[in-house]
Amino acid sequence: AAALVAPVHAARVGILSNKYATETAADFNARIPGHTFSAVDTSGSAPALAQLSASYDVLLVFEDSTYSNATAVGNVAAAFANSGRAVVLGAFYDQDRSDAPASIPPHGWGALETLDPNTTDGTGTPYALRTLDVASMQKHPLTAGIESLVSARFAGGNAAKAGTRVVANWTQTNAKGGADPAIAYRVTGNACVIQLAIAPNYPVLGLAGTDYSGDFHRAWQNAFDFAAAKCVIPVAFAGGDPATVPTLSEWGLLLTILLVGAAAGFTLQRPRRR
Repeated sequence: AAALVAPVHAARVGILSNKYATETAADFNARIPGHTFSAVDTSGSAPALAQLSASYDVLLVFEDSTYSNATAVGNVAAAFANSGRAVVLGAFYDQDRSDAPASIPPHGWGALETLDPNTTDGTGTPYALRTLDVASMQKHPLTAGIESLVSARFAGGNAAKAGTRVVANWTQTNAKGGADPAIAYRVTGNACVIQLAIAPNYPVLGLAGTDYSGDFHRAWQNAFDFAAAKCVIPVAFAGGDPATVPTLSEWGLLLTILLVGAAAGFTLQRPRRR
């Protein structure tokens, strides 16, 4: 797995969930450099938009078992996204989406469902093996440094909406026999919503190397990096790994060196007065 490096844009990330928000924040703070992660327990109520806007630059929304506050959480997360701050989704978001099986039953995520990248595949998380299709993965800030990602149970079960950019799929198909998006995002006006279709709380629920493996934390790092950059792809990316793209400060230093060199050359070539 590739080493994690601090991002250009550090973000305050609010983790909204009905379970395991605190444990997930602790894991990400220990394993993902640069950003800071704080738990927001939504099991009892949804936070106000003003509170989220004052405290966070990016939100992560997920759940572990369906709950009635999902609709209110989705509405406030949508308002946050429409204000120009990115929202990241993780499993088991799909299980409370309004098109999930009635047997669950889902409560719906309200306005967030108009902005999210994927619908469910009619079944949701399949509790079966999912391996990232690296061969067809696009070169993108969301896939930088990822060489593998494997989930034994807690991933997949989605279908991309028209207009969504899918940068990586799972090798296994979804319940409809179509592509099952692993990493995708959608831009709607000012809103950018990124969906990484694997449980962010996997380190709490399972064993690394057994229940999940590969570049798990790198994938989440990429999601938060891209969210912090407001889903803007670097001009210099040009199909390469963004880990090798100079930062703004490095570009500034290079430009200064070139300008100084050009000025020195002009001075040396200027003819002397007689």
